[in-house]
Amino acid sequence: MGFDRAMLKDVKRIVIKVGTSTITHGTGKRNFARIDHLARQIADLANQGKEIILVSSGAVAVGVDRLGLKEKPKTIPEKQAAAAVGQGVLMHTYEKIFADYGQIVAQVLLTRIDSVDRHRYTNSRNTFLALLKHGVIPIVNENDVVATDELKIGDNDNLSATVAGIVDADLLIILSDVDGLYTANPQKYPDARLVPEVSDITQEIEDSAGGAGSSVGTGGMFTKIQAAKAATSSGIHMIIAAGEQENVISRILNGEAVGTLFVSRENRLQFRKRWLAFGARISGRLVVDDGCAKAVRKRGSCSILPAGIIGVEGGFDAGGTVSVIDKTGHEIARGLTNYSSDELALIKGAKTSEIETLIGHKNFDEVIHRDDLVIL
Repeated sequence: MGFDRAMLKDVKRIVIKVGTSTITHGTGKRNFARIDHLARQIADLANQGKEIILVSSGAVAVGVDRLGLKEKPKTIPEKQAAAAVGQGVLMHTYEKIFADYGQIVAQVLLTRIDSVDRHRYTNSRNTFLALLKHGVIPIVNENDVVATDELKIGDNDNLSATVAGIVDADLLIILSDVDGLYTANPQKYPDARLVPEVSDITQEIEDSAGGAGSSVGTGGMFTKIQAAKAATSSGIHMIIAAGEQENVISRILNGEAVGTLFVSRENRLQFRKRWLAFGARISGRLVVDDGCAKAVRKRGSCSILPAGIIGVEGGFDAGGTVSVIDKTGHEIARGLTNYSSDELALIKGAKTSEIETLIGHKNFDEVIHRDDLVIL
């Protein structure tokens, strides 16, 4: 039994992400017809009492055009200069067009730190909720002007999933130059079919989504699948659809079978767990055996004990957030570790009764307690 898309008519809070290729022409110049169409659909939804947050790419492309550059810059300072110019131009465009439809917009620029630091994560949430309360449409982008590699979320697909998690959205819509997830790359395999619904993001689906997409954007299918994992694990439905389709947002919210729907898992993660899974920086990886992987995947999950761990990757202290992977390299969970990587190298595979003998102390039986573990 598939998901009944008619239920999407009742969603209240929606995050919509638009890619660079959706709002610019192939020349890099702004596509005013497309931006106007997007703004009209969003304004119409806002008038119906829905709360909309727009995550918009395109600042670098618009900046490149405004600066008269022949191609997208390669170095980080040049990219950031283009983004600084482009972000202003883009916001001015949105502000002007949304005003024609009686809507107020706000600029929100986020960096990785806003999601890694728990206080800033909470503060971002409060800001978004205050804007929505005033009937404002927040327009979000990564703060490219100050973000260095280690501070970057890296792409707006994952940024949009982070934002959807921060605000407890009901639905995330990613508008792109592809109209959904296909059984294979449709550019290479003409017989590839659109997948209308995904209820479980398997290793095969992750493996099939290689490489980046169009020349102007950063997000290929790979980042969209990552975003879908984050959204669905947080209890948020996600749809990938083609941005150039007529009335695509309205059609999705009318329950039409547009694009690919990733059905959310029923459990809404508590706020702290969501930050833990999709905000905190991952500092290492624990490889677990088949028995442990099977137990973790079961509903209700379980704590991770030293006996189930067969490998430790990366250097980290106790209290760090680690990724839990099975023997095939598939990520199954994330959590807070009670032991450092050095300690885990000594106690992996051991019984809990042996911990103290091996490292001289035992503060916890569990390496990751079930309350600090998020199943993906």
